[in-house]
Amino acid sequence: MSTSLDGLIGSVDSPLIVVTTSAEGERAGCLVGFHSQASIWPERYCLWLSKANHTYRVALRADHFAVHFLTTSDGEPARHFGSVSGSDTNKFSGLDFTITEGGVPLLADLPNRLLVERVAMLDDGGDHVCLTTRVRATEFAGHFTPLRPSQLGDLTPGHGSEERAIRP
Repeated sequence: MSTSLDGLIGSVDSPLIVVTTSAEGERAGCLVGFHSQASIWPERYCLWLSKANHTYRVALRADHFAVHFLTTSDGEPARHFGSVSGSDTNKFSGLDFTITEGGVPLLADLPNRLLVERVAMLDDGGDHVCLTTRVRATEFAGHFTPLRPSQLGDLTPGHGSEERAIRP
């Protein structure tokens, strides 16, 4: 029997999402693999952001986020938001998106999403922080099959976890 957490979690193959946000006019978005519904009532959704990502640094100042659920045909946006760093690239350049009243970019090609508001942020010293959010709106285009890490193959992240902005 293996004792590898990576092996066990790799077998679970959780769905991928793209999280977008903005603060003080600065837009950010990243591919996220750690996320889950956290409460039925009140409706809560948690997502974990890597401390190495530009999105994390923007999220420290943001209150509103969009959680875009990826389908099996969304490999290109997943690669874009997962392998390009927002620290030195405008990830939204050339993309079709709108902006919510709260300033959050909504990606037109990813219509299955939650619009959420931050309730709490937990930093337990790991390489990710947990955002607990309140669900404000749900947009659902219909049943879909989620995109999973195993369907992307090798993806080189824009930043490695050792590049996190804040060390424990």
